Amino acid sequence: MGEPYIEVHKVTKVFGGRSEQAIQMLENGKSKEEIRQAIGVNVGVDRATFTIERGELFVIMGLSGSGKSTLLRCLNRLIEPTAGSIVIDGTDITTLRKAELLKFRQRTMAMVFQNFALLPHRTVIDNVAYGLEIQGISKSERLERAKEQLKIVGLEGYENQYPHNLSGGMQQRVGLARALANDPEILLMDEAFSALDPLIRDDMQNELINLQHKLQKTIVFITHDLNEALKLGDHIALMKDGVVVQTGRPDDIISNPANEYVERFIRGVNLSKVLTAADVMKRPSPLLRVRDGVRVGLRKLNEAGLSSGFVVDDEQRLMGLVSAEVLAKSAKGPMQMVGECELRPVTTIKPETSLEDLFQLVVETNYPMPVVAEDGKLQGLVLKSSILEALASQGGERNGVSASEAPVIPVD
Repeated sequence: MGEPYIEVHKVTKVFGGRSEQAIQMLENGKSKEEIRQAIGVNVGVDRATFTIERGELFVIMGLSGSGKSTLLRCLNRLIEPTAGSIVIDGTDITTLRKAELLKFRQRTMAMVFQNFALLPHRTVIDNVAYGLEIQGISKSERLERAKEQLKIVGLEGYENQYPHNLSGGMQQRVGLARALANDPEILLMDEAFSALDPLIRDDMQNELINLQHKLQKTIVFITHDLNEALKLGDHIALMKDGVVVQTGRPDDIISNPANEYVERFIRGVNLSKVLTAADVMKRPSPLLRVRDGVRVGLRKLNEAGLSSGFVVDDEQRLMGLVSAEVLAKSAKGPMQMVGECELRPVTTIKPETSLEDLFQLVVETNYPMPVVAEDGKLQGLVLKSSILEALASQGGERNGVSASEAPVIPVD
């Protein structure tokens, strides 16, 4: 775990008067509905507490009325918290005066809205440059920076179009480019993809993941869609009636729901979008090493009943695949070590590859899929059978996936 970058501590928002009384009632264990009936005020957020690390994509999710959008707007004080603290990189923004807060926002934060919020009378590039214009950046510089951001989000060539000429997905890309043009450290995204058609929404989710790998912003993303949260989030905070009922990594929430509400919420989750290669991989054994003698390598394969094996170097980096037939032929000749044999190149996958993306790869290959980290080291192997085992062991029909619904995969 890294150092917290955003620290939210007991943030509460009460709409209406008598806020002190409402807060005291919360401390005494009264619910949002009990407080509304007793004193006629609405509790939007109830003592929310969590931390966000620098560079992570943190998802706040919940149904309509759960308080998620209110909480997001408390993070930049578009809505003033009634109580609690919000510390960002050492600065408690709840203590900043109006002018200080404005400067902090301009320097640190940007926001992407659900309804795009584009100015219809401005061209695409002028929309993207709008925030820079407000800051007093020269026209030449702001247009250059806007052009760079349009290229990043895949809208190069659309600079002089108007918003009404663009599809919903393209308009949302303009909104994202406008937010990125200020080079914010924190990106706040409020139901940013909810208004999009399913296919475009999926494309935008993938685009956000790709951008995050490149830019490493700290992103707080609001959604009511659990599958979207599980796909995007490094960590997730699940809200109900203004309360953060559980925070954790996606697999933690799926595997260990905090209460009955969370358990009901996660029913119907497509686990193939949640589980990754790292979750289902098996220990790679036996492994052949480049310095193994060919006879030793052949013996390892024979004892395991395998017709081929993966070869690694002394640092556990994957070198390729060698067959028992090649080793047997080499044992009759001058070659002494496995590394001198002809090694077959193999397709590899990353630990974070989702099961959904693995299905077709696994079907098309005639060997277990090697899971390789960025440094080239072999982490494990994904077998066809291990995918079905993982889906069956992660809750079965309770999570909306039964053996009959799983993709048909030939078993090793």
